[in-house]
Amino acid sequence: MRINKYLSECGVASRRGADVLIAEGRVMLNGVTVAEPGVRVDAVDDVVLVDGRRVAPLREQAHGQDVALMLHKPVQVVTTARDPQGRPTVFDILPERYRKMRLLHVGRLDYFSEGLLLLTTDGSLCNRLIHPRWHLPKVYHVLVRGAVREDSLNAMRAGMTLAEGETLAPVEVAVIRADQSGTLLEMTLLQGLNRQIRRMCRDCGLTVLKLIRVRQGPLELGGLKTGEARPLSPDEVRTLRRAVGLEMEAPPAKS
Repeated sequence: MRINKYLSECGVASRRGADVLIAEGRVMLNGVTVAEPGVRVDAVDDVVLVDGRRVAPLREQAHGQDVALMLHKPVQVVTTARDPQGRPTVFDILPERYRKMRLLHVGRLDYFSEGLLLLTTDGSLCNRLIHPRWHLPKVYHVLVRGAVREDSLNAMRAGMTLAEGETLAPVEVAVIRADQSGTLLEMTLLQGLNRQIRRMCRDCGLTVLKLIRVRQGPLELGGLKTGEARPLSPDEVRTLRRAVGLEMEAPPAKS
C-alpha cells in the first residue's frame, strides 16, 4: 500500500498529516528517506521509521493489548455488526486491519446521526462506558429548522417528560448560532435513552436537520473526517479508563 496510507492506518497521523511528515524528510523506508507519499510499502517485511522510531502495524501494536478506536460515523450507517436489511454497518466502513479485530461498539448512534463513536476490544471498558452508573457526558451539535423558543430551551434544561412517559434528567443546552439555515444547538446529555435528542425535539415541535456527537467524556471528535477511524493514544485510553473508575494495569516488575 502507499506509505501515507500505511502511516495513517498505523495511527501515526491522518493521510494528509503523513504527507507533511514525508515532505519534512522525517520518514524512512528500509534506511532510505522517503521523498514521495506514493511510495509502496510491504506491511510485513519493510521497516518504516518516523523520527528514527519504528512504526509497527496495528496488529503488532495490539499484541497482548486491547485496542480502542474513535470512528467518525457517517449518516446512513448502522451501529451494529450485521444488519438484516443489508445496510452498511460501522464495521463495514472500517479499514481492513480493524475489521479483523474483535471490536465492540460503545453504545450507538442512530442511522441518520453522525459523529464520535468508540469501538474497543476491551470488554471491561466497554461495559463501564455503557453502564448507567458510569455514563460520561456526551456533547452533540444539533441543527434544527427555524428558531427555537426560550420556553423550549427551558423545558429541556429543567428535565422533560417525553410523550412516551419517560422522565429525563436536565439537559444542558445552548444556542451556538441562529440564522437562515436554522438554529444550531449544543446539547450535553448524561443519560443514554434511545433517540433521546430526536424525541425531545419532536415534543418541542422542532425538526432535526443534522445531529452530530462531538464529544464523549474527555474525548473530542476534533478534525477526524467523516468515515475515518483512528486508534486512541495511550494517554487518551488512560484518561478514559480513569474517568470510568478503571485503573491501567501496572507493567510487570523487572526481575
